[in-house]
Amino acid sequence: MKLSQQEKNFNKDFFGHPAGLSTLFFTEMWERMSYYGMRALLVLFMTLNLQEGGMGLTVASATAIYGLYTGAVYFFGLPGGWIADRLIGGQQAIWYGGIIIMSGHILLALQSESTFFIGLIFIILGTGLLKPNIGALVGQLYSLEDPRRDAGYALYYMGINIGSIIGYIACGWLQVYMGYHWAFGAAAIGMGIGLIHFRLTLYKLGGQAEFATQPLSPSGRKISQLAIISCIFLIGLFTVLILSGSILIDPILFAQYIAIAITVIFVMYYSSLYFLSNLNSNEKKSLIALFLICIASTLFWAGFEQAGSSLNLFGRDYTNRVFGGFEIPPSWFQSANSFFIVILSPFFAALWINLGKRLVKPNYGIKCAIGLIIMASGFIVMFFAAQAASRGLLVAPYWLVTTYFLHTVGELCLSPVALSAVSRLSPKRFSGQLMGVFTLTYSIGSVVAGLVAGNFNPENFEQMPNLYLQISLFSILGGIIIAALATLTRKWESLLEEEAELLQTKA
Repeated sequence: MKLSQQEKNFNKDFFGHPAGLSTLFFTEMWERMSYYGMRALLVLFMTLNLQEGGMGLTVASATAIYGLYTGAVYFFGLPGGWIADRLIGGQQAIWYGGIIIMSGHILLALQSESTFFIGLIFIILGTGLLKPNIGALVGQLYSLEDPRRDAGYALYYMGINIGSIIGYIACGWLQVYMGYHWAFGAAAIGMGIGLIHFRLTLYKLGGQAEFATQPLSPSGRKISQLAIISCIFLIGLFTVLILSGSILIDPILFAQYIAIAITVIFVMYYSSLYFLSNLNSNEKKSLIALFLICIASTLFWAGFEQAGSSLNLFGRDYTNRVFGGFEIPPSWFQSANSFFIVILSPFFAALWINLGKRLVKPNYGIKCAIGLIIMASGFIVMFFAAQAASRGLLVAPYWLVTTYFLHTVGELCLSPVALSAVSRLSPKRFSGQLMGVFTLTYSIGSVVAGLVAGNFNPENFEQMPNLYLQISLFSILGGIIIAALATLTRKWESLLEEEAELLQTKA
């Protein structure tokens, strides 16, 4: 089949990378626009009083729901990846996931409490299908020996941040000047644009992930389809019973149980790999070193995810947002993180390379501990900002901007390093499973973040400075302990590579 001239033009390289990267770049950019644009408004909308069109929930309930939402988004990436690998393929998972996400945002745009929560469930399920598979598909565009792979992921990551900036700015402006439901509608439009682009440029992927990579047998396929339909039915039934009042759920208590449940799943799965998988001594030591990274990741996201909850509320209620008659939307402060990532990412990429040239090579545990401590320092800034606000003052925006700057520096020290650590320290035959297990640290951290944010009670505002200080001190203490333990596991991080080199030499 011959390509048209338009298709030939489209099929050119994307900044020196496979043409398919442009398909994934823009699809993910618009999906992240919808996700972050809506997420920035979630707690604000739920805590807004009924007279102003909000839901009138308490801060504790709203932030618990927010934590459950963000935690569930990460958690459902595990079955989403499995469904793509075993049943429908990555392309179909992205397509149907996007449709479900867009439907969820449309439900949020309707002025109904019932459709609001149903919409959140749709977005969780859709993101669980789309997010892990679009990221995996980026890697499939390159051969194992292709030196452009890391640069391709860096470019893809840039698309994520551009999308989040668009979402924060567009949805934030609409929230202030048009209303929340207009902003939720804009998120649906963003996802719709991403879906259209994905469908029109699908041919650029060259058939990658078109079908399941590890398809089940016909009988296994039927059993899996039945299990998925049953799970969807149970989720739907549970939702209907809650919305009808037949079942009363305390979101705070529910979030606590979910945090415990995910932690138990993580510990049990990790322990089973360690004790029951016939690992050799070097592989076990690598898993111990990786476990430190997992703890650091959990603590980090428990603090970092305050951005959408307690810091978001601080920006709305206690920050001077009026300049020359223009009211800065609260969600715009969160866009500082994305701006700083775009600006600082090249610097940090060069930093680790230059340190390596000077034979200064901090190990994974040390880097993650540094990232955790830097993130914690942002809450020291908020301690002083909250002290000023507790005296009845609206504080200047630079307090939040400085906090987000420090959080971004911490993220760049920890997040890419932690992902690299998982790929390097995992025994090769379990690398996929351990990457999935590692994502549970995001879920645990996010749910805990929502529970912690619930302590920021506006009725007891004088407690807020000490709460920020407690988060900071706890995170700093965690970082120091992890750094100390990392000095003991430093040599263990290179054992698997040394073992592989030895086997190659013998071969």
